[in-house]
Amino acid sequence: MHISNNNYPSIFNLPNEILFIIINKLNISDMMHSLVDVNERFVQLLFDPFYIQNLNLTLMTMKSFHQRTFSIHEQVLSNLCENILPKIHDHVKKLTIEQHSIECILTYNYPQLYSLSLVNFEEEVLYQYLRDHSALRNLLTHQITHLNIDIQSDEVPKLLSKTSSYLLIMILFRCQRLISLNFCQVFSYRNSFIPIYKLPKTSCTYSTLIELKINVATFNDCLCLLNRHFDSLSKLTINVKKVGYELEKKNNETKLLKLKYFSLTSFSFIRQFDEYIIPLLHRMINLEELILFLTVIRTDSTFIDGTELYDQVLVHMSQLNKFIFSINTSVFIENNEIDILSNEEIQNSFIGREYGQINSYVHFEPRKPKNRVIDFEEAIAIVKSHIYSLPYHFGSFLDLNNSFQGGMFVNVQYLSMTDSFPFEHEFFKIISDCFPFVKTLTISNLEPQKNKQHSSTLISFPHLNLLNLIDAHDDYAEQFLVDTNTHLPCLLDLCITYESLETVTNNFTNDATRLYCSKLKELHMDKPFVRPKHFDEYFCLLFLNNSMRNMSVDTTIITTRAKDSRSQSVRQGNRRRILCSAVLDSAVLT
Repeated sequence: MHISNNNYPSIFNLPNEILFIIINKLNISDMMHSLVDVNERFVQLLFDPFYIQNLNLTLMTMKSFHQRTFSIHEQVLSNLCENILPKIHDHVKKLTIEQHSIECILTYNYPQLYSLSLVNFEEEVLYQYLRDHSALRNLLTHQITHLNIDIQSDEVPKLLSKTSSYLLIMILFRCQRLISLNFCQVFSYRNSFIPIYKLPKTSCTYSTLIELKINVATFNDCLCLLNRHFDSLSKLTINVKKVGYELEKKNNETKLLKLKYFSLTSFSFIRQFDEYIIPLLHRMINLEELILFLTVIRTDSTFIDGTELYDQVLVHMSQLNKFIFSINTSVFIENNEIDILSNEEIQNSFIGREYGQINSYVHFEPRKPKNRVIDFEEAIAIVKSHIYSLPYHFGSFLDLNNSFQGGMFVNVQYLSMTDSFPFEHEFFKIISDCFPFVKTLTISNLEPQKNKQHSSTLISFPHLNLLNLIDAHDDYAEQFLVDTNTHLPCLLDLCITYESLETVTNNFTNDATRLYCSKLKELHMDKPFVRPKHFDEYFCLLFLNNSMRNMSVDTTIITTRAKDSRSQSVRQGNRRRILCSAVLDSAVLT
């Protein structure tokens, strides 16, 4: 392409400081490959020690929300390994690589390297590298103090195999200088968990590790981790998939004197808050910062409020100076005489206790025949509360309902909405304004909208990648998939029942829903189905491999996560989250 000479001064006359800012916004491997031969000035910028000390040699490409690649182009990789790395390897301090480039990149020595990120590795492949690759083993043993591990996973959430558990043990044993370890919390959308409870106990002492971020399968895994010999561990960020298995009784009263920072996240419903969570927190008497993201279920009891948190938690932590929380409480009502706190009473319970700014709301839902959320045989209703500290730091916001109080939640990328009263068009406008950067939205509401005459206001979710309508009335499919109602420029994945999709698309002929359907990369259905006429042209970009394109039946089926004999509501919530949970940040802090 011919470029006029008049354009060159606008680029080359920019000061180095501006060019450096621009280069830092772009992928470093592409920049080095493309600009290294432009002129001497660009070479100096690209090889500036400050720029190359943090070398990320991956490039994330989204095929769909969960299908992502991290490899750079083969030609770019070849040029980097042959012409760039020989000139800069002595200056690299932080390095990010993926499994297809590791052989090439680790042919060089990195004498200043202390931080290594291994991204998008298959479990078995990484295990082989840790066991057999001499350069990697040497780095981990003698140099690396900060290590980030990311395991491939196309399922969300996924319980990783024992291979990942042994990977963790191998890393802890081999990395003799390790200070900080992030194991499976590199990307929030992965939501992969490892089981460590039944691993053989060792007498090894991990005396150097100060900070650990990890996702574990059960609460017993959490206790097992804390009961191992982390003599210097002062900062623990842990995401627990399931809080509810039989509690391991051994060594659960030892005080964790070194721990200064503790972050606990769980998307599962917690019935044993008083039996499990509170005793664990009582062991952390020297804690300075506490972060909790929890969903608690109770029967004929009270909401968790400021008074309970103060009496049960804060009075036991004299060193605590920062407390960040988001706690949902659902109280199943079986006794008509139970007293429920009002939202005003909840907010008053935080006054004068040094919590900082908080917000809350309370929501009442009577039992309805179609209500999947309330189906305890004994329950006549459910009352929910959500208390959270402000500003809101978490990447997820769970079970939002019509009693939501508003606000600005710029960190939230995963949002779930649940109610037995309908969500109207105007309410979605409020939600889009309050959550401007949401990427995953789950709607659980079987009630039809009452106001079907939508206003002329176009609702916009400019960053939404994944929409889950599996447990939603057909009206919400119309609300989001008709392009004159809602603007969804980045939608990639849709989770929906076949009946709803067939209805809203008028058997895949409706032009009003064609725009968004034609852009979808993945479609998650509730059951197998025979693809009818017009289906393939209606979903022309759908991500299907060749073997599936030749099949008449789409075998994408939703599976359930938990088996709770008492509550179908727990099973329904788990089904929604196993399909489309992004999280997350996993509810991790940004």
